[in-house]
Amino acid sequence: MSGGADSIRSILYALMANAAIAIAKGIAAVVTNSGAMLAEAIHSIADTTNQLLLLLGMKRAKRPPSPDYPLGYGKEIYFWSFIVALLLFSVGGIFSVYEGWHKLHSPEPLESPWIAIGVLVFAVIAEGLSLLGCLKEVNKVRQGRTLWRWFRETRHSELIVVFGEDFAALLGLTFALIALSATMITGDPLYDALGSITIGVLLIVIAVLVGVEVKALLVGQGVEPLVKKAMVNFLQQQSTVSKVFNVVTLQMGADVMVAVKAKMLSVGSDAALIEQINQVESAFRAEFPQVMWLFFEPDSDD
Repeated sequence: MSGGADSIRSILYALMANAAIAIAKGIAAVVTNSGAMLAEAIHSIADTTNQLLLLLGMKRAKRPPSPDYPLGYGKEIYFWSFIVALLLFSVGGIFSVYEGWHKLHSPEPLESPWIAIGVLVFAVIAEGLSLLGCLKEVNKVRQGRTLWRWFRETRHSELIVVFGEDFAALLGLTFALIALSATMITGDPLYDALGSITIGVLLIVIAVLVGVEVKALLVGQGVEPLVKKAMVNFLQQQSTVSKVFNVVTLQMGADVMVAVKAKMLSVGSDAALIEQINQVESAFRAEFPQVMWLFFEPDSDD
């Protein structure tokens, strides 16, 4: 995984923001009897739980290799990231749709709506700061790509989850503000119910997008295309490498496994060939410190 981003810092930003927002939204939901506000409160509670799960996953992923897991536990962060996507889909998305559907059939008037508006404004500010903190870390590894391209190509599953959650939260808060404002102006609780359903659909869409990306990492993706290209170029520039036949990579959380098949320059002995390979491997590891396992196969043909 290309280094540079501090995923833990990004997760902590989101954790602190969502914990404070969840408390404020929960109180406001009880006071105002707003379905959209209740949906947002459940969303924030789910997000807070999600950040705790990501921290757990990152800690467990750092365990050293064992006889049963010779390549380590790095991919465990992908499992917990996928669990987070499922929670975002179920607890956040489906519950919000259900709450909105319930309010459509059993509408209830809002009480003290200005309290809800105030809480939502506070939440927008807090979530905005959390998203800015996440984007700061994302920009360290984005390398000029659009956010969508980075989202599709990155191997930082924890950043994918936090970015998706923060983005969904800001959009959800916007929908909640619009729904509450429309309800206040018209006096029709229908808008509050529709706001809850809209928030739920949004969360389901974001959860599916996040889940698709994390599933790919669980199945076994290689490094990012830009990193793979840099690895091949680096090997081709080595004076002792005549031709690079193939480079196979596997992303293992923060660590990477690489297998290289290349033609080396002709030397007079096996000992000299081994020395050539050792020098290339040493230079390769220095250039790409995320590489934990490196297998080098010299050959004359692909």
